[in-house]
Amino acid sequence: MDQAEKLRNIIKANQANPRPLARVITVTSGKGGVGKSNTAINLAIQFKKMGQRVIILDADFGLANIEIMFGTVPKHNLSDLIYQGKNIKDVITWGPGGVGFISGGSGIAGLSNLSRDYLLYIIQNLAELDSLADVIIIDTGAGISDAVLEFLVASGEILLVTTPEPTSITDAYSLLKSLSGHKRFLVESTQIKVIANRVGTNEEGMDLFEKLNTVVTRYLKLPIEYLGSVPQDVQLSKAVMQQKPVCLANPSAKSAKAFVEIAGLLMNEAGSDKVQKRGMAAFFSHILSGKK
Repeated sequence: MDQAEKLRNIIKANQANPRPLARVITVTSGKGGVGKSNTAINLAIQFKKMGQRVIILDADFGLANIEIMFGTVPKHNLSDLIYQGKNIKDVITWGPGGVGFISGGSGIAGLSNLSRDYLLYIIQNLAELDSLADVIIIDTGAGISDAVLEFLVASGEILLVTTPEPTSITDAYSLLKSLSGHKRFLVESTQIKVIANRVGTNEEGMDLFEKLNTVVTRYLKLPIEYLGSVPQDVQLSKAVMQQKPVCLANPSAKSAKAFVEIAGLLMNEAGSDKVQKRGMAAFFSHILSGKK
C-alpha cells in the first residue's frame, strides 16, 4: 500500500467517524515586511475573544516570526514532531491570549522538500488539530516560493495582505499570477480576500484594492474580494517592539479596532455557504498529492 492510498484510507476513516472540522485560513503576502504575521496573530487574538479555539501554524520554515511577536519561546517545534517522535500536542505552544501556535523550526526547509513518508506522518498528526481548534491560521512564508504555493493551492480560504507601496501591489499580483497558473489550483473552490495594511484612510485601502482587482480581473480572470484595511498606527509599532499583539497591548488602538472589524466579518461568514470547513487532513492531502 503506497502513501497516497494510506492517506485516502485516513480520510475515509475520518468520514466514517465524523468529527468537527476546523476552519483553515491561510495568510500570505507577495513580499516580506508588509505585516502578514502581525495580521495572522491579531486576527487569531480576535477569534479567541469571540470564543473560538485558535491555533496558528507558522509555516515560514526557518524563521520564527510568530514566536518573536508573541514573546514566547516554544519548547518544541514541527521538526520535533517529524524527527523526534513528538505528538501534535507536544509541539503546540500556548501564547498570550490563549492562542496556540506551532513553530516550523529551523530544521525544515519546507514541506516540499520532505519525503512522502514524512508528509504522511505530519498529516496523521496535524489531522488531530481538528479536535483541538475551531480555527487554524496558516502563516505562510512571504513571496512566491514553491512551498508557499503548495500551501495556497491547498487552501480554500486565502487572506492576501498588501500595502499601498507600488512594489507590494506588484508582488501581490505576481503571487496571484503564479497561483492561478498552478496546475492544481481550483479557482471555483478558493476564496481570495485582500487586506490593505498600513493605509492612511479607508478610502486609500479601497483604492489599493481597486488597482489590484482591475489588473487581476483583466489578465488573470481571478475573483478576489476586499476584506478591509488596517491603518498605519504607531501603537502597532510599539506593540511589536514590546513583543505583544496590539489587540492585547492596546485594544483601543486604531489598528486593533480594524482587526476587530475584519475578524467580525470573517466570523459572520462562518455559518454561510461561503465557508467550507475542510479540516487539516484534507488540507495537507493536497500538498501530498503534488509530491512525486
